Amino acid sequence: MQFVVRAVDDHSAQMLTLTLDALDESDLHAQLRARQLMPVSVARAGRLALGRSRQGGRFDVALFAQELHALVHAGLSLVESLEGLAEKANAVATRTVLDRLLAALREGQRFSAALRAQGAQFSPLFVGIVEAAESTGELAPALERYLSYDRRVQAVRQRLLSAAIYPAILLTVGALVALFLMGWVVPRFAAVYQGTGRALPWGSQLLLDWGQFAGAHTGALLIGFVAVAGAAAWKLRAALRDADAARLLAWLPGVPRWIELLTLSRLYLTLGLLLQGGLPIQAALALAASVLPAARQARIAEASQRIGEGQSLSAAFETCGLVTPIALRFIRAGERSGQLAQMLHRAALYHDAETSRWVERFSKTFEPLLMAAIGLVIGIIVLLLYMPIFDLAGSLQ
Repeated sequence: MQFVVRAVDDHSAQMLTLTLDALDESDLHAQLRARQLMPVSVARAGRLALGRSRQGGRFDVALFAQELHALVHAGLSLVESLEGLAEKANAVATRTVLDRLLAALREGQRFSAALRAQGAQFSPLFVGIVEAAESTGELAPALERYLSYDRRVQAVRQRLLSAAIYPAILLTVGALVALFLMGWVVPRFAAVYQGTGRALPWGSQLLLDWGQFAGAHTGALLIGFVAVAGAAAWKLRAALRDADAARLLAWLPGVPRWIELLTLSRLYLTLGLLLQGGLPIQAALALAASVLPAARQARIAEASQRIGEGQSLSAAFETCGLVTPIALRFIRAGERSGQLAQMLHRAALYHDAETSRWVERFSKTFEPLLMAAIGLVIGIIVLLLYMPIFDLAGSLQ
């Protein structure tokens, strides 16, 4: 198979774009090591164009951080690295952002100020990490920490998405089958039973009345269904875009507690990342609040105020309800040992593992229950359709 590789030559410190044949990715990396090339990005040749066309005008911050880290780590200056990224950029939006960054740096602006001037392209968290790195001159380690953080956040999202895919498919298929029965099969049974003149069971009569109504107003019902489905899809998309998907799941029993735990885990992970980069605790809290839902930001602001009044982080978090019993002990241990960033990271890992086990148990329990509920609904519809036939067969005997 063919791979398109962007890599840095260790000797010339130049970025190259190569198309290589390899058995798999392990063989590809072996070839790159033999040529003394450091890979920046790897993609299969057949998928590269598709990925570009789908991303179109979207600026990928994670990919930017990955490629910039590889170039800076290889010894290139920041300006040289951005020039190399701008030269190989294919998407217009990506090249535009990189050109603006280069122009700001050539005017003498700090890199963090140039990033902040791009508006929503770069998150406050990414800008804060870069700003902290500027005071130490260690941009490459800061970018590496950000990439590690981004991988953990994406892993949690992917785990939740994977757990939701199968129930979503079940629910969609079950709903389509039920709609087919109610919208096509039931009206035809209603037409058959209408001329028999026999009294029907109450449930069957109610279902067949619906069938007659659906048969007489098929067009209006179809338009109404499409409108409702479109509104629901738009609402769901808006909730996901606004990072408010947690509210969609809060009605499930037991789920709010685990949503809170996931939120706190991300808080600890983000705060540990920022403290490790050298930011003061209150500045780190302000940036950490930017990646959390609005409902949690007021509590973080209160905790920051208490820390400014002289309280410890553990005491402020405990008062504001931002810790679990386990996390509180991790934070206290970090305060005593002077390793607060590392202990916050360990608290995040502990709760990530705990939520992973819960997601697995929840999916194993919820999926059979959902299948049973869908089967029950479809079974009731079919039973009500055939009850008059059973009744007629009994009378003939």
